[in-house]
Amino acid sequence: MDARTVLVLNGPNLNLLGEREPELYGRETLADVERLCVTAADRHGLGVDFRQSNHEGTLVDWVQEGRAGIAGIVLNAAGYTHTSVALRDALAACRVPRVEVHISDIHAREDFRRHSYLADVCDHHVVGHGVAGYAEAVDWLAGRAGGA
Repeated sequence: MDARTVLVLNGPNLNLLGEREPELYGRETLADVERLCVTAADRHGLGVDFRQSNHEGTLVDWVQEGRAGIAGIVLNAAGYTHTSVALRDALAACRVPRVEVHISDIHAREDFRRHSYLADVCDHHVVGHGVAGYAEAVDWLAGRAGGA
């Protein structure tokens, strides 16, 4: 990864996007999301490193890997948003812009989903814009990275 790379990280169960609760998350798959991110990044001359894991420690490792020297991190931590102090601490150590993304509006859902452990250590938030929110996040990072 280099200064023109956006690291896009996806947390637990997002590998089931398009199948799991499509009435809430839509019918687009994670592969569709990756294509959206790549298209958005291409518009700005940026590359994308797109990853998904159901494992908290793996996500922490990836955040640490991208903590410096890249354009920024887009993170949909999914359920870990509401539980992971470890992921929060990894994000706090980053020296690159961080964008928290959620497909659904977490503030209009169950009480336990309304609190994000990540919110205060992210620079921007895209919540409730469906999968298009990922492209919005990439566009925001491109503005920070000096992209077109």
